[in-house]
Amino acid sequence: MAGIVSRKGLSSTPAQTRPSATDEPVLVRALLIGLVLAFFGLFLLMPLAVVFAEAFKKGWEAYASGILSPDALSAIRLTLLVAAIAVPLNLVFGVAAAWAIAKFDFRGKNILITLIDLPFSVSPVVSGLIYVLLFGAQGWFGPQLEAWDVGILYAVPGLVLATVFVTFPFVARELIPLMQAQGSDEEEAAVVLGASGWTTFRRVTLPNIKWGLLYGVILCNARAMGEFGAVSVVSGHIRGKTNTMPLQVEILYNEYNFAAAFAVASLLALLALVTLGVKTFVERRSV
Repeated sequence: MAGIVSRKGLSSTPAQTRPSATDEPVLVRALLIGLVLAFFGLFLLMPLAVVFAEAFKKGWEAYASGILSPDALSAIRLTLLVAAIAVPLNLVFGVAAAWAIAKFDFRGKNILITLIDLPFSVSPVVSGLIYVLLFGAQGWFGPQLEAWDVGILYAVPGLVLATVFVTFPFVARELIPLMQAQGSDEEEAAVVLGASGWTTFRRVTLPNIKWGLLYGVILCNARAMGEFGAVSVVSGHIRGKTNTMPLQVEILYNEYNFAAAFAVASLLALLALVTLGVKTFVERRSV
């Protein structure tokens, strides 16, 4: 009987649970969530709302006039052109660099990884000045390029080079940890079965990295369209020729043409929101 009673007593005693690291008082959780939401609203949502409010402040006609002006249309086309050239170049480099680093061991591997991260630590303005020192009239290759009548600075090639420099880590940095985690067993098995290098990449490697690759391309494209510092140095601010959308916003704002400046800025913000939406979709599919 005593044994039975003791068993009943033990069974009726509530089990003691260990406290979780995330079990905080309701007040603490409310304060943390409120702080995050306040920071988000003050520093992200409010500026974004101000951009669109100022863009439409004078009505649709002023907004359309700012967007459809010849200089604005030229800036939009140039921004899309530079991104359309720089992103595929970074895609090819990122895949090649990630494949080399993740799948092979070679001398200088750590140096290559460090060089990939270089644009993250160098100011975009400094990267633009590097191209001025290389291709400017008094630069290393400037006189020879002038003799060949080849223009790099204050032209589309200079904008592309500056954009490629500041954006090339994005694709590689997304793919390197992903490919390292996947290892090379599947590629080795494909090679043993007689697959060529291109077939192995197309049938094995690419399907495994497709979502990470797309995610890196989205980030690269977002930075390419919004880049200001590097392209500002190499563009020369030539109206209708070398001004991208961020540069066009600066020029219009400095001329006190606020309606047109915020109109172009709202279009740039809209492109960023579309990019964010695509990024969210890719993140959900990649989980």
